[in-house]
Amino acid sequence: MTWTAEHRRAADRRGLRYPSDMTDAEWALIGRLIPPARRGGGKRKVDMCQVVNGLMYVLSTGCQWRAIPKDLPPKSTVYGYFDLWTYDGTLDRLHHALYVKCREASGREASPTAAVIDSQSVKAAEKGGAVLIRTAMMRAKRSTARSGIFSSTR
Repeated sequence: MTWTAEHRRAADRRGLRYPSDMTDAEWALIGRLIPPARRGGGKRKVDMCQVVNGLMYVLSTGCQWRAIPKDLPPKSTVYGYFDLWTYDGTLDRLHHALYVKCREASGREASPTAAVIDSQSVKAAEKGGAVLIRTAMMRAKRSTARSGIFSSTR
């Protein structure tokens, strides 16, 4: 695919607060896939588009959760939705919908008809694949065991 004037306009991020923020057109694609608020509770007080923008900021910059800028929702809110959407499959549905849209936009069928698997792909899948992405975004847990250095000095 070559870059055309239309592609450049679609990829232009200059009017956005952060390069990772979604445009209105991008939000229109995925906004309908975000589950509604649970019944019986109070109304949502947070803008779901801003939650997704916060999640995209963390993913694109690789920053720590506590380093999310103050003009995005609080880190606890963004991480809470990330955790919930991972658990209930929302992130998988978002990924699949965008995957299908990209394939159709490039003139391909929604699902591939052939695949190539090499030994590196198999090794990565055996080690956990997508699970590693989630754990990479979580804070490391401290061990409750004594370190070898501490016990060897006694």
